[in-house]
Amino acid sequence: MNLSQDIKPISYLKAKTADVISSVNENKRAVIITQNGEAKAVVQDIKSYENLQNSLNLLKLIVQSENDIENGNTIEQEVMFDNLEKKLFG
Repeated sequence: MNLSQDIKPISYLKAKTADVISSVNENKRAVIITQNGEAKAVVQDIKSYENLQNSLNLLKLIVQSENDIENGNTIEQEVMFDNLEKKLFG
């Protein structure tokens, strides 16, 4: 992250919204928007945002899986596939 390029005041966003959007879409780097000297928002291209959300969802699944393992909430692989086949094929 190049802070001199990636942090902009809200007045810059107001004046150059189209330029900011073009920039984040071209270089795939988020822009941090400040208000009164404090970071308040992030402008990010949609594909990067979707990738971030997908990554977070995968991490949540990993944490849930680890919790299941720690709590002994597991079944044998063969039993799981048998149950799945019964549900799918009756």
